[in-house]
Amino acid sequence: MAGRALKRLGVEPGACLTSPKLRAADTAKLACEGLGVEPQHEPKLAGGPFDAEALAAGLGDDVLLVGHDPDFSMAVHGLTGAQVRMKKGGLAGVEKGELKVLLRPTELVAIADSAD
Repeated sequence: MAGRALKRLGVEPGACLTSPKLRAADTAKLACEGLGVEPQHEPKLAGGPFDAEALAAGLGDDVLLVGHDPDFSMAVHGLTGAQVRMKKGGLAGVEKGELKVLLRPTELVAIADSAD
């Protein structure tokens, strides 16, 4: 579902970093299906605060990070100043310090299932 939604949105990540925890790693695998990128386990995403900019540095313009909350809500805030509450299976798109999109699982399903 997430992979189809990302593809329909024209997202072409240069890399995907995921928490090594099973549920996040499984989510990353599903999200990357059909996007031409393999998830890489990143221990810093396993829990606790992390520096999203530092993790994504040198990995290309679009990097997909898969992990856990409240860490991701705090990371979005740190990158953009936006107060968000990430939902399980949700997605936040950030570009140059600006929150571009915040999608919940129901919205991702609608995008993935929409007709061309």
